[in-house]
Amino acid sequence: APAKKAYADNLEGWIGESLEILRAKGIPASYDGIKRNIMRESTGNPRAINDWDINAVNGVPSKGLLQMIDPTFKAYHVEGTSWDIYDPVANITAACNYAADKYGSMDNVNSAY
Repeated sequence: APAKKAYADNLEGWIGESLEILRAKGIPASYDGIKRNIMRESTGNPRAINDWDINAVNGVPSKGLLQMIDPTFKAYHVEGTSWDIYDPVANITAACNYAADKYGSMDNVNSAY
């Protein structure tokens, strides 16, 4: 079997690994669309948590690079990724799966989603 590609443990690597999984699953997204949304949502902090918006008030704060709430992360989790919402690749991949379902692609998301 071919060796698994190694990715850097940083934003570029997380996006690259996620894009490989997304392509294999037929989920549309681009590097630029993912990075733009990550920078707006968490400035690249995989441990980011929103403790002030309506989701937080309702007890389900948005978490991770793309600020997902737990129920959405679970519903759009992509097989082969971690079930940890703070795992950067799992968070990106699930968020892109959600965005593809709701907006056609993460590339079409230009504000909180």
